[in-house]
Amino acid sequence: MKQSLINLLPPATIAAILAFWAFAPAAWVETPWTIIVVGLATLAFVQLLELVFERHEGWRINGRELATDIFYVAFGYGVIGFLSDTLVNGPLGELKEAWGIATPWLAASPFLVQVLVVLFTFEFGQYWMHRAMHNWTPLWLTHAPHHHITQLNALKGFIGNPIELFLISLGVIALLDVDLNALFASFTVGGAIAIYAHANVRADPPIWYGFFFTTIRNHSLHHTALSYEDTRCNYGNSVIFWDRVFGTYKEGESAIVGQDERKRLSIREQWLFPLRPLLAKRNAAEG
Repeated sequence: MKQSLINLLPPATIAAILAFWAFAPAAWVETPWTIIVVGLATLAFVQLLELVFERHEGWRINGRELATDIFYVAFGYGVIGFLSDTLVNGPLGELKEAWGIATPWLAASPFLVQVLVVLFTFEFGQYWMHRAMHNWTPLWLTHAPHHHITQLNALKGFIGNPIELFLISLGVIALLDVDLNALFASFTVGGAIAIYAHANVRADPPIWYGFFFTTIRNHSLHHTALSYEDTRCNYGNSVIFWDRVFGTYKEGESAIVGQDERKRLSIREQWLFPLRPLLAKRNAAEG
């Protein structure tokens, strides 16, 4: 009975977030800080769950890991969020207005339909970007630092090279007509699913949840330390459904994660990782 209740934690969290945005006063929705508070509260909640319902002892959080994770959360909300809005979402919004792009059918749809359309549309782009990162060397060099993490925790989805973090944030959602509360609900629900998919929590959600959404089982296999080739599956960050559609879904789980002899990278090494080939050539020339 206890484990059955633990397994319901991910869908229960999603339901709570949906309920908040569905019934939140307009003043709350329109306040820019609300979406940040909801996102950070979800992160803190799931991180605390790791202390109570640990999945793998080898993934147990420590001070150094937590400090790095917090740095990247701040970087993601601050720098990456600003760049995405300034360089992508803003210009797309202007393009939408200039070209008269409209999706009135979506604007007239129920709240939950809007949330799911935004989530699955955004994750469709995420899927192909993530898949490309595992199949084209220049993109893999930006993504590889995320696979050098040697344990999974609630905040680990924020860790990576800045180039990758920016690329994986790209989407065309600014072209859609949706209510603000549905838009924010989609972002925070997708974030919550991804948080659980990286978390050291022994929750295995119901079958219906795992059919559509990414779980820690799916994603730990994607992070497996067996080999680079073995990571080329389960690309969905929040939505595993697209892996099922395009043939990249793989069943299983991995308790051992990491790449290249499971060497943990410092923040500096993560940021310089895409330059490794150039640095190697320079060192060879100098040698």
